[in-house]
Amino acid sequence: MILRLFLHFCRVFVTLLGVYALLKGRLIFVRLTLLAAALILVVIGIAAIYAVEHSADIAAAGQASNSANLWKKQVVFAAIGIAGFIAVNLINYRRFGALSGWLYTLVLLLLGVLLLDRFIDIPFVPVINATRRWLRIGTSGTFIQLQPSEFCKLAYILALAWYLRYRSNYRNFTALIGPFVLTLLPMVLILLEPDLGTVLLMMPILFTMLFVAGAKVKHLLIIILMAVLISPLLWFNMKDYQRTRISSVLLQHKWVRQKVEQSPTLGRILVGKNNEFTTLEKQWENDWGYHLIRSKYAVASGGKSGYGFCKGPFIKYNFLPERHNDFIFAIIAHQGGFTGCLVVLGLYVIIFWCGLEIASNNTDPFGRLLAVGIVAMFAVEVITNISMTIGLMPITGLTLPLVSYGGSSLLVSMISLGLLNNIGRCRPFGQIRKPPK
Repeated sequence: MILRLFLHFCRVFVTLLGVYALLKGRLIFVRLTLLAAALILVVIGIAAIYAVEHSADIAAAGQASNSANLWKKQVVFAAIGIAGFIAVNLINYRRFGALSGWLYTLVLLLLGVLLLDRFIDIPFVPVINATRRWLRIGTSGTFIQLQPSEFCKLAYILALAWYLRYRSNYRNFTALIGPFVLTLLPMVLILLEPDLGTVLLMMPILFTMLFVAGAKVKHLLIIILMAVLISPLLWFNMKDYQRTRISSVLLQHKWVRQKVEQSPTLGRILVGKNNEFTTLEKQWENDWGYHLIRSKYAVASGGKSGYGFCKGPFIKYNFLPERHNDFIFAIIAHQGGFTGCLVVLGLYVIIFWCGLEIASNNTDPFGRLLAVGIVAMFAVEVITNISMTIGLMPITGLTLPLVSYGGSSLLVSMISLGLLNNIGRCRPFGQIRKPPK
């Protein structure tokens, strides 16, 4: 009954959007569709968090999450995110471009404070799971935590779009040094937190924006080739747990684990020298592959239509850690099945299409680059999170935008969508400087 009412509401809502679009123009329909898709994803995320926390069996067994009422906190985060969406639409988006250098510098300083805590004990920098990613504001009883690396993503896109906006000489190889310096500075600081997920996010954004700005494909391919050539050096300088996390994509196959047990040399390459390869199978089930095995079980057990809302063993029992955060897509698949996964993916595709439509209808180079950068950020986050959930990519800790629990992530996502809406609303009429021949 509830599902039928929801589908009926969606049909009425889409019809009203279509009528309004006919009256006001095509781009207003794109912007409203963008907002509608985002809000539906936020509601899906809140519902999934609620389901994880409020199963009757969990409450009876005393297996609830240590942090109570996460769904209520997510509702508050969503309200703050909507306020951020509205706030960035109060002024023209080009004002943010003019301030992008200051915003970028401020974020670098905040990342530097996190790094400084390694040498000087800073009271408002908590160490959680051996990482320094958050700044704690407030007293011990009442406080909020901000994650500078989340805000760095948007500040970086703003600064890079402003830097690349005239496309004067980016078809020369040496002119790519500036954009790479802008990228590597925050990457190094974030990697030292450590936060591998955000680091892996920034390079695809850079290459996408450089391509749109007019950089030659052969130059970008040369850079990729250089990265491949130095990758063995980076690999052997990684810590064992980092190497194991990346190689888990291969280790999930039993044949690979058998080869590692038979060949200590291969084991040292994939998982490091400080591991016992004779007990690799137990290590995989109880440690390295613990999250991935249970995530794949949760996704596969959903079947075609899932167990239903607040139902299923992965809802009732805490079989899957971080199911309200990094692995929330597995919970959605468990409850909604293949159909629920298609709905979530379809909403993200709508956001991507709206963002690219806004970019293509804007004549301002900065607005176009900014829109493309935001779409690239969302696309990489979605692809990475869902891929790690089903074992196609390493587990990096990158959240599912608009859906996973987290105030900083949700706020940055809503502000980013607000900037997209701003770009679609403020369309300057001017001549774009043509790229050099």
